[in-house]
Amino acid sequence: MIQASGLSKRFHDKKRGEIRAVDNVSFVAKPGQIYGLLGANGAGKTTTLRMLATILEPTDGTAIVQGYDVVESPEKVRAEVGFLSTATALYPRLTSQEMVEYFGRLNGMDEATLKKRLDELFDRLEMNEFRDRRCDKLSTGMKQKTSIARTLVHDPPVMIFDEPTSGLDVMTARSIINFIRECRDRGKTVIFSTHIMTEAEKLCDVVGIIQSGKLLTEGTLAQLREKHGEEDLEEIFVKVVAPLYVEPEAK
Repeated sequence: MIQASGLSKRFHDKKRGEIRAVDNVSFVAKPGQIYGLLGANGAGKTTTLRMLATILEPTDGTAIVQGYDVVESPEKVRAEVGFLSTATALYPRLTSQEMVEYFGRLNGMDEATLKKRLDELFDRLEMNEFRDRRCDKLSTGMKQKTSIARTLVHDPPVMIFDEPTSGLDVMTARSIINFIRECRDRGKTVIFSTHIMTEAEKLCDVVGIIQSGKLLTEGTLAQLREKHGEEDLEEIFVKVVAPLYVEPEAK
């Protein structure tokens, strides 16, 4: 389980001064459930997930992950979490299998357990055809599958997916979405961030809408429809976000 309480993150920018990337966010994600964090680019999704995964430390507030505080016990939290971001960041000279093996050993897996787990993951994710191919020779979809396998190799009870289908073709994205469903069905706590409405509708048990670092509303689809008087999730999103929406600055 994940319990975020008053989670906040502030940064200082020379031009704009203090930026509240995440502002007093609180929510609960339960085992056997996919909690969807829905927001536009720059809304605060990734910063929130990075705090939950202990990559960033909160400025204020905290979160409890599997009973451990992300500030007081970050090492214990990391042992319970698999975090998948949009950046695959694979070592180019390692093969797909070597990459996943490396992370299994980092997580203290013995060789017999690791070998069995590798075979399971490579079969399930349909990775055997590029098992021995170097990471710098993989397609975008192959790299993302390798990233998922290394994230899952130690079978963590909490999974955090940050826009995992970004830039993927339809078939690869569909395969990954189905795999995320399986994580939920196996009783894992899953947080899934996206800006794609159809993904949120198909996948999420609970949806939280975030904009300008604030969690503006949350609930099941049925609850959101009743609360905001709209059937279509995109219409609900626009209605909720419009008052705070600011066009992202060009990079």
